[in-house]
Amino acid sequence: MRNKIELLSPAGDMERLKMSLAYGADAVYLAGNDFGMRAFAGNFTPDEMGQAVTLCHSYGASVHVTCNTMPRNDEVARLPEWLEYLQDLGVDAVILADVGVLSLLKRYAPRVKAHISTQASISNYQAASAWYDLGASRVILARELSLEEITELRAKTPRELEIEGFVHGAMCVSYSGRCLLSNYMTGRDANRGACAQPCRYKYALVEEKRPGEYFPIGEDEGGAFILNSRDMCMIDHIPELMAAGLDSLKIEGRAKSAYYAAIVTAAYRHAIDAAAAGKPLEPVWREEVEKVSHRHYSTGFYFGQPGQYTADARYIRDWQVVAVVTACDAAGNATLSLRNKFSTGDELELVGPDVAATPFVAGEMTDADGFPLTQPRNPQMVFHMKLPRQVPPLSLIRACRENS
Repeated sequence: MRNKIELLSPAGDMERLKMSLAYGADAVYLAGNDFGMRAFAGNFTPDEMGQAVTLCHSYGASVHVTCNTMPRNDEVARLPEWLEYLQDLGVDAVILADVGVLSLLKRYAPRVKAHISTQASISNYQAASAWYDLGASRVILARELSLEEITELRAKTPRELEIEGFVHGAMCVSYSGRCLLSNYMTGRDANRGACAQPCRYKYALVEEKRPGEYFPIGEDEGGAFILNSRDMCMIDHIPELMAAGLDSLKIEGRAKSAYYAAIVTAAYRHAIDAAAAGKPLEPVWREEVEKVSHRHYSTGFYFGQPGQYTADARYIRDWQVVAVVTACDAAGNATLSLRNKFSTGDELELVGPDVAATPFVAGEMTDADGFPLTQPRNPQMVFHMKLPRQVPPLSLIRACRENS
């Protein structure tokens, strides 16, 4: 087992980027307004991209930019200028899936590393080695591989080739994200970053002569859940992933919230550090991944077929952020920005960068002008409240929905 492994976190916009960095990411992946597989994530303008690279490098973190759509002719014509721009900014790597994009990267941005996307469906050591021979420095494996297959692939590929695998987040119902369902149903091309996620829709049967009447599709006592994929969660198996030879562990979720980016990054940061030190993960950090929006978890394909959860198709959303800390002194006197309403006397939790979840009860609050508050109401409003301890900026106050 090697002691150094990269934690790669999502950054759908500047807020999510700051959270991923503050909560312990070694590297982030993000996209510009074109060529990325999450067209609705927010993404970064050219100016914001420059700010993002500067911020990441100030943390000592790497920046991986996604160019992993399957571009058409008109898009290919715009790529050289974009790739040159990324190199000028100091971007560390480009994530791509198309061999033509790789050729352009080598020609127009030779100092930028090429990481081959999971969209390329790399499932064997020969494919991984072939991409390396073409100039790739890293391959991001197909999510359908088992841990045993990854171990063999690592053993039979050049040691200089880095191997990245997903460890957490949503899973596509199609092979490594190659899906035409969105295109067929909505006209939004999943392979060009515009997936409408119809695999997350709730389906029922409608009889032609009974419009408006919806019938459940029954196969057995659990019903039929042909598109009800679980989310991946490998936080309990970091030592096995390290032993298999992975160089980078990737968290899915550029389209998810800043809260998700922060909490999941923090949990895996502690899991990786514990595994590297030969220690078990403290339960408080394992519990964190249960406190973000998710479908019922599985271990993906690492230990066999993940199966489907047939009890229901809902997301678990038991917790929500109510405020973000912008400043806090040694006595715990904090300035905060409101995200969701709460009141004096509510049961809350405080969590932050390297700060384990700390329960407390909301006490007295004042607005920005010092006037007493019992319930901050206006989104983004600035207010003051005493916290149970000093915490760094970007720490979060959250509430359990069951208690609200």
